[in-house]
Amino acid sequence: MNPVYNKILSARNQGKKQYAVLLDPDKLTKKSLEVIISTAKDFPVDYFFVGGSLLMNNNLSYVINTLKQHLPQPVVLFPGSNLQIDAQADAILFLSLISGRNADALIGQHVVAAPLLKKLKIEVISTGYMLIDCGKPTTVSYISNTTPIPYDKPSIAACTAMAGEMLGMKLIYADGGSGASKPISEEIIQAIRSAVDIPIVAGGGIRSARQAELLLKAGADIIVTGNGVEDDISLLKEIYQCVLELNS
Repeated sequence: MNPVYNKILSARNQGKKQYAVLLDPDKLTKKSLEVIISTAKDFPVDYFFVGGSLLMNNNLSYVINTLKQHLPQPVVLFPGSNLQIDAQADAILFLSLISGRNADALIGQHVVAAPLLKKLKIEVISTGYMLIDCGKPTTVSYISNTTPIPYDKPSIAACTAMAGEMLGMKLIYADGGSGASKPISEEIIQAIRSAVDIPIVAGGGIRSARQAELLLKAGADIIVTGNGVEDDISLLKEIYQCVLELNS
């Protein structure tokens, strides 16, 4: 039961770091997806997260199906709305935007999605999603109509994560958002790590292996890159090697 979450939890319990690549179906072409798949065969990341704030090209099912055909890694939905559900996925991050005050992003979308998820028997991983201000407005802050946690307020991030854990969340996902100009600060991740025992996922604005390393050493269990890999596939190789070295 719950094989994806058990894999995440097992790695955390062993002190092992993990790496996920976030793929936005709207931004992928057939060629770019092929390049990512080819690279991931040589540098096997731990997970593929699939989803985005908007889906205009109806590519979600195609991307998941293609990944499943060619790679063994779990494919996990990272949904921007209740429309982004696909039975082919191994699991879904059931994202509750606990850093905001928009009831729809906190629970409303989930009420609509829950019956379908139960019917499809997709593994559901309840995730406290925290948007952090990382330098400029992002798509997710606009679409969700929420104010991010200030970059220099680790205490707010810590208390928010603590509340998420107390509410029963299985993961905390700290995100700078798509197109963030810089990564989340180490201080934010350190504060969250000191506040909760559940696994921490960190993403947004990561464009070098050094940035990923600092966040992992600060306490993140899973590092996520999206735009950075789309812009430069070599980043996938570099962060894979970074995680491998940290785990050695």
